[in-house]
Amino acid sequence: MKKKVLLGLSGGVDSAVAAIELKNAGYDVTCAFMRNWDALANNDILGNPTIGNDVCPQEADYMDALEVAKKLGLECLRVDFVKEYWDHVFVQFLDEYKKGRTPNPDILCNKYVKFDAFLKFAEKNGFDYVATGHYAQVRHDDEESVLLRGNDSNKDQTYFLCQMSKEALRKTLFPIGHLTKPEVREMAIDYDLVVAKKKDSTGICFIGERNFREFLKNYLPAKEGDIVDINSLEKVGRHQGVLYYTIGQRKGMGIGGDHGPYFVVGKDVEKNILYVSCENDSEWLYSDSCLVSGVNWFSKEKPNGELTCTAKFRYRQKDNDVKIRFIDDTTVFVTIDPVVSAVTPGQEAVFYMGEVCLGGGVIEDVFYKGKSLDTRIQEGINNDKKTRK
Repeated sequence: MKKKVLLGLSGGVDSAVAAIELKNAGYDVTCAFMRNWDALANNDILGNPTIGNDVCPQEADYMDALEVAKKLGLECLRVDFVKEYWDHVFVQFLDEYKKGRTPNPDILCNKYVKFDAFLKFAEKNGFDYVATGHYAQVRHDDEESVLLRGNDSNKDQTYFLCQMSKEALRKTLFPIGHLTKPEVREMAIDYDLVVAKKKDSTGICFIGERNFREFLKNYLPAKEGDIVDINSLEKVGRHQGVLYYTIGQRKGMGIGGDHGPYFVVGKDVEKNILYVSCENDSEWLYSDSCLVSGVNWFSKEKPNGELTCTAKFRYRQKDNDVKIRFIDDTTVFVTIDPVVSAVTPGQEAVFYMGEVCLGGGVIEDVFYKGKSLDTRIQEGINNDKKTRK
């Protein structure tokens, strides 16, 4: 009997070609379009360039998904996870921003919606696997399943999949992981699919393109404050709200410097101060270690002692040489050598051993020469006060 697969069909080219690959491999394929965001119900007004459109982008994507399914002779369901997305992804997303951190909504979306709510729906309806159009690969061994980088290094999306549970990975297929993006496009053209030349989706997972700062104002009101040069501790400008900026950011502050552009090096949420530096190669951005919590580890066995591997601290970053050591079951201390710039609390650290994605977790704190960024900033302020006396 053919294995039954429920494929998340997004209305884009990647999941469309995933449907072709599954069908050609002999699976019994059913497609499902996930509706996870309601712009009007969720007060998604500011920063939304499509709010006045007659047909919203989500509906246009659904129509494309229906057209692809019809072309391939497959059924396409429509499933609604608007509440699950709000409760488990968006609320956590906003909570992290309120703390002055920078979360990754795509990772949360994969963890709680695509490979939890969607998987539970599939299991309830008798499917053996779920599948998506991610550029990743999975090897199902007898004892466990292994997450592998996608064959297209430029599109590899294992970074966003690092929080999938082991159980979810066991029941997941990634049909296009062995293909490159040009190969996916070519296959879609060969099958005369309506989405063959459709632009890739960007922006926030399942929400889409937004003016991000304006979008956040729908939920986190703007609160102006001072921009302070961390080196001189002089006020150099005004910000619209510290929550809207991220460590390493260089644009959108409306200030300049004689020694190069200013970039964000720290935030004091309580005092509403944004700290910046205009020094090139500033040590304020350097990290030689970090603490990572909520670590999801795909292998059944965690390493004893120190493990040498590589890590990415943001998507499409090159691999960085690291050594990791588990402090407890879900927390690791990461030593980075050589130092890395703009490792940011709230973002994800994802660990690799060659082509294998080992897992990942949330960056809680960053250190340089044994001191956290907050400690270094406070010491700089205290030293300046002593000097002025």
